Amino acid sequence: MSATGSLRRKGHNGTGILKRTSSHSTQTPEQSPIDSMPAQLPSQIPQTEAPAAKPAMHRKQSSPMMPPFMVSSPGKVIVYGEHAVVHGKPAIAAAISLRSYLHVSFLSKSHRTVTIRFPDIELEHTWNIDELPWDVFNAPGKKKHYYDLVTSLDPELLEALQPHLDAVSPKIPESIRKIHHASACSFLYLFLSLASRKTPPCVYTLRSTIPLRAGLGSSASISVCISSALLLQIRALSGPHQDQPPQESELQIERINRWAFVGEMCIHGNPSGIDNTVASGGKAVLYQKFKSGPPRIVPLHSFPELPLLLVNTRQSRSTAVEVAKVATLLENHPVLTENILDAIGQITESAYKLLTAPDFDPESHASLKYLGDLVTINHGLLVSLGVSHPKLERIRELIDHTGIGWTKLTGAGGGGCAITIIKPRPTSASNGTGNGNGVHHGHSSSSESDSEPDSPVAASIISSGTKLKHAILDSLEAKLENEGFEKFETTLAGDGVGVLWPAVLHNGNEEEGGEEIDQEKFLRAEGTEGIERLVGVTNGIRKNVEREVREGWKFWRPWETDED
Repeated sequence: MSATGSLRRKGHNGTGILKRTSSHSTQTPEQSPIDSMPAQLPSQIPQTEAPAAKPAMHRKQSSPMMPPFMVSSPGKVIVYGEHAVVHGKPAIAAAISLRSYLHVSFLSKSHRTVTIRFPDIELEHTWNIDELPWDVFNAPGKKKHYYDLVTSLDPELLEALQPHLDAVSPKIPESIRKIHHASACSFLYLFLSLASRKTPPCVYTLRSTIPLRAGLGSSASISVCISSALLLQIRALSGPHQDQPPQESELQIERINRWAFVGEMCIHGNPSGIDNTVASGGKAVLYQKFKSGPPRIVPLHSFPELPLLLVNTRQSRSTAVEVAKVATLLENHPVLTENILDAIGQITESAYKLLTAPDFDPESHASLKYLGDLVTINHGLLVSLGVSHPKLERIRELIDHTGIGWTKLTGAGGGGCAITIIKPRPTSASNGTGNGNGVHHGHSSSSESDSEPDSPVAASIISSGTKLKHAILDSLEAKLENEGFEKFETTLAGDGVGVLWPAVLHNGNEEEGGEEIDQEKFLRAEGTEGIERLVGVTNGIRKNVEREVREGWKFWRPWETDED
């Protein structure tokens, strides 16, 4: 996500150093966003003593403990290496600027409930905090601390949750109820592991701009949001702030990531861990699993933030079916299939070698073209494995005709989504000598708006902020929508988890105050654009679209230094 607000806080005097405070040597962050919040908001009702002869008939409602806050986390796409990663080859996944947003609002102390509201899947449920199985989760040998590494779910804890899950959505179709139960299980397992009986009553409201069940890591994004919110509430996170050392930022991200993985286990059983890793840390990650031992996970902070076109086929598909296709092909044609999988692995390693080279220039057109060519080759190899789909090929045909970028399927294939990395504007140094695609052109100034959107010349001079680019994208969007596809203009390799505490977007003119995002306003936001407008996000490829500049969102960015 790219928020328009600054992440820098001048005059910050927090050190971010962790200090030991409890008998079991837990680390409590010295500075957390919650530390700046008042312990309790002042009541608006004057306090007066009731006459002794007239006992009070009703208990007064107390004020909420603190104002609402929000957390946010990105979805992800596989850029290189899908399917080959199943067979031990490396893959690279990167964050996208489509995100999940979790709004946490506090109820008065007179309530003793916790509520989840996930309108995207029509899930809403309330539990009585005092009736939850705290004794089971706090039993000796069961209680986990926020710094623990949890790699498996405890069957006894899951069994203790079951009665509380049975009460969720009892009268809806079984297929939808399974989704509700998996989501509720993920939330409750994290809530009971990290919170306590003294946790203030809250409402957790989730909205997402990530297409669901499209291979874009929506469940991991949600798990990261829940994990982050609960860790913030128990003051187990420090920052994010400008002066935070990269090592400490990485520690906070890892803490969030560990618990997000627990939430993913509740939903998927045996997740790889790549989705929650990307959703926590942002940017990109190289991932490779082995027959024994832990997987290879390498953050790629050097991956450039790039404009990305994401197109959803809206074609349902099964990851298991597509994986089985490749397994069958490997069994029937072992030498040929292994060569294809090796080639996909070499594509990933080639991209990794470029991205980690000491002289890598993320703004170099030559570097971007190299990465783009790998995208094209990767797609061709996936087609040869039989995991594409006519709808994916139609999307690639429509986009390739415009010449705006390099396109491939992402994820398991058989439907799902396609991604396109947008080509950069040719450098002025080319001076009409071509752009590497066999297309020659002159200067791209006044003539841009006169070119036809579908012409090769128009495509060759596409650039950020030009009328021509907008015309090409508008024409392409119309064609895609006419054929039933859904287009998103996003950003690749952006921020990971973000925090807006309190849930107030400040004006960009340094004035006091701002616009509070309350629960009902959040629920009323319509669609991706409505949510992004409300939370103050400038998203997409059309960077010159003017929007109000509002500040507030903060991110852990271990790749940033003082020199940056």
